[in-house]
Amino acid sequence: MHNSAWHQTAAEGGPLIIEEGNGIRVTDSDGKSWIDVNGGYLSVNIGYGRTEIAEATYNQMRRLSYFPQGTTTSATIKFATKLAEISPGSLNRVFPVSGGSEANETALKIARAYHNRRGEPGRYKIISRKGSYHGGSGGVMWLGSAELMPRDDYNPPYPGMVYAPQPNPYRCDMGGETPTECSIRCAQAIDDLIRDNNPDEVAAVIAEPVSMPGGAVVPGDQYWPMLREICDKYGVLLIGDEVICGFGRTGKMFGVENWDVIPDIITVAKGVVSSYLPLGATIVKDEIAEPFGKQGNILPHIFTYSGHPASAIAGLKNIEIIETEGLVENSYRVGKYFKQQLEGLMVDHPIIGDIRGIGLILALDLVSDRNSKSKFPNSMQLPAKLNAGFKKRGLILRAGASQVINLGPPLCIENTDVDEIVHAIDLVLWEVEGELGMGHIT
Repeated sequence: MHNSAWHQTAAEGGPLIIEEGNGIRVTDSDGKSWIDVNGGYLSVNIGYGRTEIAEATYNQMRRLSYFPQGTTTSATIKFATKLAEISPGSLNRVFPVSGGSEANETALKIARAYHNRRGEPGRYKIISRKGSYHGGSGGVMWLGSAELMPRDDYNPPYPGMVYAPQPNPYRCDMGGETPTECSIRCAQAIDDLIRDNNPDEVAAVIAEPVSMPGGAVVPGDQYWPMLREICDKYGVLLIGDEVICGFGRTGKMFGVENWDVIPDIITVAKGVVSSYLPLGATIVKDEIAEPFGKQGNILPHIFTYSGHPASAIAGLKNIEIIETEGLVENSYRVGKYFKQQLEGLMVDHPIIGDIRGIGLILALDLVSDRNSKSKFPNSMQLPAKLNAGFKKRGLILRAGASQVINLGPPLCIENTDVDEIVHAIDLVLWEVEGELGMGHIT
């Protein structure tokens, strides 16, 4: 079980066992229906129950289940071609992998190898942001510092990791009081870090367009354009982690398109196949890939399941569904409605300090006091109280230790589904506030 304590799971009567799914809803082993408010791990973008993907995968497996060494498959070629077609700018070179952690590991290897091949072997440092998450494998787990990935068991730290502030306008590490002020200060902090760490030793900056661990952190509009300018100034590569944000989650096909910025490398997973099979990819600009195409200068990198034909064909069909059914546009439209309905809850619920997000990546930041933005003491067990309420009302939705409620349903969600979810959250907040003795806004 992912991030679950054995004793706690046992005390709760065991894990919830899901047997079926359709759209945004799933059914457990007792026949009870639930709304999956986070679509797996913000990853089931097209929703559950799409038999088209099962059929496409089955047909591929009947023809060919894997490939001999030194060969590829038409499914893999078509998948890579499609990614190149829809990715912005010259992001045309694709290395398929099995998931987000592998995609980001691959991106780090490419970034360091790129500089080495161009005669700058000293560039090894990677700048990431505090509170971000880029995967759970041995290298990328040292990027960011999300609470969901404690690292005390795995010391010493991976060398070359440098940490920048998170551009969260509501809780700005740099003291900015507006989204503009926060974004400019946090971007400038990265410029400062590059200079302080010797630009000739910095390989890349990695960032999610919208950071989810801290609760749908949308930076001010100046942030991403400034990152692009800063990286260009020092010859540092910019890596956009689109594992969560990609394939419609933010109301654009890729999150960086909200700011018309093209990173040197983007990483994808989750929504690229809506979690129907393990699949991800690292996508690189032609200019970055060019040094690896010279005689005797390949990138020595391999995973057994890279480019697996069944996963590739599933990803291809998934992207087709996203495009033909207008799910990117639906994410923008319904996401806007969802955010408006959540903002309406702030009128009645003093426990809500902030509502933020874009498209269908949203969050409620909970506070004990709006003026100070203080969190509740752990002794009050706020997350446990909220989670019990969500479970009672048929929502698969969890508040974590950060006391932030993240929401990221499948992109096929409709306004009527939003109304049902918001009503349930409303009832849970009333109950919890009453239990905590919080006065309500009148």
